[in-house]
Parts: sequence; C-alpha cells; structure tokens
Amino acid sequence: MKAFALTALLIALAAPAQAATPQDAFFARLSALCGKSFTGKVATNDPADTAFVGKPLVMQVKSCTADEIRIPFAVGDDTSRTWVVTRTTTGLRLKHDHRHADGTEDAVSQYGGDTTASGTASRQEFPVDQFSKDLFVRENRAVSVTNVWAMEVEPGKVFAYELRRPGRHFRVEFDLPGGS
Repeated sequence: MKAFALTALLIALAAPAQAATPQDAFFARLSALCGKSFTGKVATNDPADTAFVGKPLVMQVKSCTADEIRIPFAVGDDTSRTWVVTRTTTGLRLKHDHRHADGTEDAVSQYGGDTTASGTASRQEFPVDQFSKDLFVRENRAVSVTNVWAMEVEPGKVFAYELRRPGRHFRVEFDLPGGS
C-alpha cells in the first residue's frame, strides 16, 4: 500500500502542470511589462485618428497586482486616460478610466467590457458591456454601443491597443524592445 501511495505521488509530481488559460498567459505577458514605459504610433489612418497623429504617444505599465494592471496612456500632454485590465471569474475585463487634470472622474469613464472568448496568449478582445452601452447612450455617444476593444502583447516585439466598430478602426502600436 505504501509503495502504491509513493508511486502515485511520484507520478503526480512528474505530470506536467495544467496549462494556464489564454487569459492567464496574456495577463502574465502584460504583467511582465510592469514598471516600463513605451512610445507608440497610430497604425491606422482613419480620419477620426487626427487627434492622436503627430503627438507623442506613451503608455506606462504603471501598477500591477495579481488581479489588476493599470496602464496610463498619454497623448501629448493629455494624461487623462488609463487602461485598466482586471481578472474576473470568467476571464479578463478592460475598463477605460478617464480623469480631468484635477483628478476628478470624467462623465465618460469606466467604460469597456469583458472577454467572451478565450482569446490567445497574445490577443484578447473585450466587447462592450451593458454598463458602457447605457453610458454611451446617456452621453450622446450611441455610435460606441458596438465597440470591441482588443489588446495584443508579443513579448520583445509589440503591444497594441485597438478599437473596432462598424465604420471605425483605431489601432496604436508600441515597440516593446525600447521599454525603459
């Protein structure tokens, strides 16, 4: 009996650990960037992108815990945007935290969505949630009720943030080797 228990223990220890979910792998890739900042560029040419074109774009993976990563995104001198990625019981959530210069929350803030598919270790998509749809309608931004945001992390290559909806595609890319 003791030999059987010892054999079972050795087999269990030798077995490969259960693979992490794609969301776990993505979160780990993003967490590995914590404390670093990166410059980026707009990778799309939609006329609505003009507010971003020609301005310095900087993201900083500023604070990371086991369940939340906060990524301030500066467009020139405008530091009002922070992307917040959190773990949920079913995957990941992306929220957009918008603040005024005095730190007060903007009327259009905390919008985003949760993953509804497993995605991959390098790409996660976040379809708009009901809270955000209600916010967009209330704030006269109903065009955004079909938004799908995505983030990509290819270690040593690129981090990308993307917004898609019918008639709109925005993507900004950051080269990862230049992190500081």
